Amino acid sequence: MAELLHLTERPLWEAARGTGTYEMSTRGRTLSEEGFIHCSLPHQLPGVARMLYGAGDHDLVVLVIDTDRLPAPVRYEPAAPGGEEFPHIYGPVPVEAVVDVRPWPHKEGDPE
Repeated sequence: MAELLHLTERPLWEAARGTGTYEMSTRGRTLSEEGFIHCSLPHQLPGVARMLYGAGDHDLVVLVIDTDRLPAPVRYEPAAPGGEEFPHIYGPVPVEAVVDVRPWPHKEGDPE
């Protein structure tokens, strides 16, 4: 089982649980707007959190996604030509594919 991580706001995840699928790509952008859902590998998540949310006080959670439960393809692509590759899910994420939801309480000074 391969696991991907997706950082999101708790209310967005709670709404997805009600509909059965998660369709936010990244902060403020939907799957239909972006074409895929941005994900991270564990070592990429702290940098993504800093870039998207900064030090603001947000109610964030990390969705742990089991790729074996995804009906959509996953592609690893660089954010910029020649850059580090990030996993992208090319379709909605069924709530059943989310095997864990972890709080993201990361604050400045906390260990990563």
